[in-house]
Amino acid sequence: MASPLQNAITFFRDFGLFDVVLPFLLVFAIVFAILEKTQILGTEKVKGQEIPKRSLNTMVAFVIGMLVIATNKIVTAINEALPNIVLIIISFVAFLLMIGIFMGTGEFKFYEQHKPFAVGFMIFSLVALILIVLDSLKITNGKSWLDFILEYIVENISGPVVTSIIFLIVAIVAIVYITRGPKPEK
Repeated sequence: MASPLQNAITFFRDFGLFDVVLPFLLVFAIVFAILEKTQILGTEKVKGQEIPKRSLNTMVAFVIGMLVIATNKIVTAINEALPNIVLIIISFVAFLLMIGIFMGTGEFKFYEQHKPFAVGFMIFSLVALILIVLDSLKITNGKSWLDFILEYIVENISGPVVTSIIFLIVAIVAIVYITRGPKPEK
């Protein structure tokens, strides 16, 4: 027996809320926020204050949002990637809550107090985000880009391309480690 909430969710799914409205609102909000913050499209003076050109930012964000929902592959990628991204965010918030419980009272500045761990979290988050996006983008035959890349690496692990990429990564890490100077004393 279906509950009223299940019927409402089914109605919204049939109406296109999850495939059209929510992806449009997400893209519109993110693009609008970026345009407002960076002021790429210029500013105008209102009552002696420089403010972003809100009407132009709104129009550009609207057009980009409409272009995104017009492309089915992008909407599918957004719908597949977002639950995984939210899961990672919830995991990090839960971890930080646990740290806050054990650290005691007062303001906790994770980045300032534990910089190596914070940088590690940022790198892990970036790698996880890249993997999630690659897994949500599909090739024409239905496989994801992540599956394609992993198959290529496994099949050609001793090939010159994979070996060159591994060597390049090791060289970059070594160069960064060697050229990093001593920390200035405060």
